[in-house]
Amino acid sequence: MAVNLYIPPESNIFTVAGIEIGTAEAGIRKANRRDLTVFRLSEGSSVAGVFTQNRFRAAPVQVCEAHLATDQGVRALVINTGNANAGTGDSGLHASRETCKALASLLNITPAQVLPFSTGVILEPLPLDRLVAGLPAAVDSLDDNNWFAAAHSIMTTDTQPKIVSQRVALGNKTITITGISKGAGMIRPNMATMLGYLATDAGIAPALLKEMAPDIANRSFNRITVDGDTSTNDSFIVMATGKSGVQIDSKSDPLYAQLYAALADAATELAQKIVRDAEGATKFMTIQVEQAKTTEEALKVAYAVAQSPLVKTAFFASDPNLGRILCAIGYAGITDLDVSGIKLWLGDVLVASKGERHPDYQEADGQRVMKEAEIVVRIELGRGDVSDTVYTCDFSHEYVSINADYRS
Repeated sequence: MAVNLYIPPESNIFTVAGIEIGTAEAGIRKANRRDLTVFRLSEGSSVAGVFTQNRFRAAPVQVCEAHLATDQGVRALVINTGNANAGTGDSGLHASRETCKALASLLNITPAQVLPFSTGVILEPLPLDRLVAGLPAAVDSLDDNNWFAAAHSIMTTDTQPKIVSQRVALGNKTITITGISKGAGMIRPNMATMLGYLATDAGIAPALLKEMAPDIANRSFNRITVDGDTSTNDSFIVMATGKSGVQIDSKSDPLYAQLYAALADAATELAQKIVRDAEGATKFMTIQVEQAKTTEEALKVAYAVAQSPLVKTAFFASDPNLGRILCAIGYAGITDLDVSGIKLWLGDVLVASKGERHPDYQEADGQRVMKEAEIVVRIELGRGDVSDTVYTCDFSHEYVSINADYRS
């Protein structure tokens, strides 16, 4: 029951020159579903990534980071769903490395030029034989027009594919930006529990793209939360093929700011789509914190509110029990917070100020906003001039049901 999640028609999904995608049914966990995806990148493409901060980092995450560090030039990605290959020790590392070897052999590249990704159930061995057996079919189906198929193939508990695509004028040329993501539960930044792949046919110097990727992630995927759980497999990859003829080598390039903004906007849309399709979500909430001293302070408050089960269940019930929001602000960890300087808005309704309920607030006004599918919570701390925003959703009965039955 995704909340206002826009899926562009296939005619509006633009191919990215220099990238081909193939999918296959490998039977990783369930039969008769496409669960294996391969990207092939043209030679000379730049690739950078951001990965989970969970200390139980999955085997494919470890192998991805090792392969990126070789600077051999990434030429392929391989993604399986149904099994996370996390909590699998040395055998999991072996499986990820063998996957890279198998795909490299099919594509006539080196294993270090392949990045592996897995998503699904943790603590179960990856069925390497089935994965490797599915690779030839995925390679045979490589095509530049398979973005929509890939968006479906990487899904787990997602109910809808998540895809964004746009063309942007840069100088006297036009570039394409297309990306996909997956994720619905176990979502919390550093990274959010998700896989995200964003590609452009603009050329970006490898060193510059390496700087850009974490900045883009911090503006997008690291500003969402569903349930506060940081996954073992989170990965965000940015690819730049250079096939458009646009080449940007430094931040001083006059086109850099426009390209960065376009990539960040696309990543933000992909991130928001994860929240809109969160497990059991019925509402999409934007938590805006203003007048903080620092970004860290603003995010402490935003996440305290966004991740409070009491706040999230109140939103699901459309119950304007808004003292729960004040409570979350109070325990966010700002030790010198003066609550008398805080103002809280629910949509266009001023709920609280000067440490108490605003005299003009009426519960009917709060309930009117709470019944909406998209809600903005705005909090003024009265401490400085820094603002930041986090996107989240409500908790419904369905969230519990999905996660109770996840392995069935």
